[in-house]
Amino acid sequence: MGTRKEAADRPVIETVSPPAAIAGGELQIRGKHLARSERPKVTVGDVPAPIIIGSDSLVIVRVPEGAAVGEVVLRNGDERTATYMCEIGLQLVESVHPVANPAIDRHGNIYTTFSGSRGQKTPVSVYRIDLNYSLKPFLSDIMNATGLAFDRNGLLYVSSRYEGIVYQVTPGGQMTVYVEGMGVATGLAFDEEENLYVGDRSGTIFKISRDRQIYVFATLEPSIAAYHLAFGPDGYLYVTGPTTSSFDCVYRISPTGDTEVFYRGLGRPQGLAFDIDGRLYVAASLAGRKGIVRIDPDRRAELFLSGPNIVGLAFTPSRAMIVATNNAIYRVDVGIRGKPLL
Repeated sequence: MGTRKEAADRPVIETVSPPAAIAGGELQIRGKHLARSERPKVTVGDVPAPIIIGSDSLVIVRVPEGAAVGEVVLRNGDERTATYMCEIGLQLVESVHPVANPAIDRHGNIYTTFSGSRGQKTPVSVYRIDLNYSLKPFLSDIMNATGLAFDRNGLLYVSSRYEGIVYQVTPGGQMTVYVEGMGVATGLAFDEEENLYVGDRSGTIFKISRDRQIYVFATLEPSIAAYHLAFGPDGYLYVTGPTTSSFDCVYRISPTGDTEVFYRGLGRPQGLAFDIDGRLYVAASLAGRKGIVRIDPDRRAELFLSGPNIVGLAFTPSRAMIVATNNAIYRVDVGIRGKPLL
C-alpha cells in the first residue's frame, strides 16, 4: 500500500505554457504534487531554472541562460516528473540592436539592424547572419536603420527613422535612395502588387507605387516608438504602434484605406508576422505576460512564446521562428510555416 501511495503522490507535469520560450522567459508548469514535501527544483535542458512561484499545482520558472533544449523536469525530494518537452530558443548572435522585425532572404540569410539611439551614427547599420550563423557587417552609413523588407527581386529595403528615407539595397550591398520625405520612417511591407507601405510613426501610413508615386494610405494615432506592418492573407494591412497605454491594439486596414481595430488588449505591441494558416504573431505582452502573442483568425489570443524585450520576429524557409530582442537574435524551431511575404 505504501508503495502505491508514494507512486500516486509523485509529481506530475500536466502542461507547460507557453509552448516556446527564450532565455529570461517564464514557463508556467501545471500539474499535481509539484511541491508536495519541499520546494521543488526545475531544470530546463539540464540547466537549473529559477523558481518564481511554487505551489502544489502551479510552478512558474524563468528560463535560464544557457538552456538550449526544452526538456523540462521537476524534482521534489527523491521524486521527479517525466520529461515535458517545449521549444527553447537558441541564441544566434548578440550585441545587435533591432527595433523591428528581422528580414530573411530567399536563401535563409537573416538581416538585422544596429539601430542606435536617435541621431547616433553607428559603425554598422545592418548586419547579415549567414547560414552558419556568422554575424557579418552588411551596411553602414544609415542613421537609425529601422524597418527591413525584401521585394520579389531580392532587393532589401531599409528605413531610416532619423532621415525619413527608405533605401534600396542590392544583395551585394550597393545602396541607393528609393524614396524620401517619409517622416519618422519605421515599418515596411509590400503588398501582392509590389506597392511598398511605409509607417511614419507620427501618424501616417504611406503607399509607394512601383513607379514611386507617393500616396497617403491611412492615418493612425501617433506611436511613441514605431509602426510595424504586415500583410495578412486577406490582403489587409495589419499595423501595430505602441503608445503609452497598456491596452494597445492591432489595426486592420482595408485595401481602400479603411481602418478598424482587429484586436485590442496588448501591452506595447511591436513586430508582427503571419503563418500560412492565417494566424497572427505579435511581439507584445498579454495579461502581463511578455513574449509573442498568437491571434487566430477568430481573434482569440494566447501567449505563444515567452521572453523579455522582444521587438520582432520572422519565419524561415525551414519553419523556424527568428526572434529579435533589443540586443540579440534567437532561432526557435517551432515547425511553423510562415506566410510568404510576396
